[in-house]
Amino acid sequence: MPQFSFAFPKPGTKKLLLGASIAGAVGIPLLLASLLVFVIPMIHKPVFDAFIREKLGHDPATWAGTQWAYAIALFLAGIVMFTFAAISGGIFSWYERRVAGRIQSRIGPNRVGVGGFFQWIADAVKLLFKEDLVPAEADSVLFRAAPYFVVAGMTLVFVALPAGQAIVVADLNVGIFYILAVTSLAVVGIILSGWSSNSKWALFGAMRAAAQIISYEVPAGLAILVPVLMAGTLSTQGLIQAQGGWPWEWFFFRNPAAAVAFVILFISQLAEGNRTPFDLAEAESELVAGYLSEYSGFRFALYFLVEWANLWIIGAVTTTLFLGGWQIPGVTAQDWAAVRGTGAFPAWGWWALQFVSLGVFSLKTLLQVNVIIWIRWTLPRIRVDQMMQLCWKYLVPAGFLCMLFTLLWQMVVVWAPLVEKVTAVFVFAAFLYATWRFLKQTRDNVSLIAHERVDLSNW
Repeated sequence: MPQFSFAFPKPGTKKLLLGASIAGAVGIPLLLASLLVFVIPMIHKPVFDAFIREKLGHDPATWAGTQWAYAIALFLAGIVMFTFAAISGGIFSWYERRVAGRIQSRIGPNRVGVGGFFQWIADAVKLLFKEDLVPAEADSVLFRAAPYFVVAGMTLVFVALPAGQAIVVADLNVGIFYILAVTSLAVVGIILSGWSSNSKWALFGAMRAAAQIISYEVPAGLAILVPVLMAGTLSTQGLIQAQGGWPWEWFFFRNPAAAVAFVILFISQLAEGNRTPFDLAEAESELVAGYLSEYSGFRFALYFLVEWANLWIIGAVTTTLFLGGWQIPGVTAQDWAAVRGTGAFPAWGWWALQFVSLGVFSLKTLLQVNVIIWIRWTLPRIRVDQMMQLCWKYLVPAGFLCMLFTLLWQMVVVWAPLVEKVTAVFVFAAFLYATWRFLKQTRDNVSLIAHERVDLSNW
């Protein structure tokens, strides 16, 4: 019988691994941020026209290559956004496994790089080289095409989702409506994957997932109407600009119904993203993975890429609608205009502020991603009847009440604007108190389990 042994790396190798891990953990997000900040604003028409005029030496109004240049720029922006989604999903997969390990009193990935940081790259390479199997009785064309519908539904969201003051591919005047529309492509991909597999278990999982997503789109839409009514626009950038940088200027605190709508939307997005406790496409009694049971290799990886990339989308949508988006505390629209300058290209201070706005938006989004992961490894899976009851008996009526309350609230605010400001201060104070109590209780519980100490030495 062969003997296997594990040899720990030498001190020099350990330092090299540590340096590579730190460089990857810091360098990859920094590279992504730089691409977003310097590429996406460049495709906006005024800046891009100035680029054609001053760098290429052509008049954008008369030059025949303007449309081709703009198409190439949009293509590059799409590549940047898809790369951001894919790499973010990979990093989230590593982070979730580390958090799951801590919650379950184990270490988690810890071999590929320090802290196992490069585990997501190793998994991606492994799945790329795995054999791509297609069941003999499956509809091969639809079976191969189904994952790309799901990926398209995820990728197209990033077109109208702002990550900074000018970091949005297209500021559509119906941006939030567009996001609701393109996410429906995921339902098409899920149904196709289950039906084309020619497997009853995959079909059952697809039917459950489709019913779940379609049902929870109703309360999600009602919850989204609350900030839309408050801002008076469907533009994602307009929704953010209607809020302020300070917490008491966010929609979440300015309207009591908005706080409830935030919770409704957050729960609905968990259900639409197939996250625990709503991951009912994977039924424990069947011991299969639901609609993707028959997939392998690269196409199998695409489904999980979408699931983890959806973590950013969930946090980004709620941040845009309720938490002030990229707004920097103390920085007004006049400050942005002054920093930009009057030249064709923005001044360097404007680009620096773009980095700050991206950081603010990312911080709010990542805090919610952490909560989503925390929920997954804390709560048990609910039954399908409980899931439907929660949607139709509780969230939908609550969404209607929030919408009606907001209509009345906006009338009151027009009559007495001070009411909104006083409400924001009180709701913000109550939120801080509730957060402090929650964190204190959590710390006490962890300390009790860990015998009066919290050990993070092996993180």
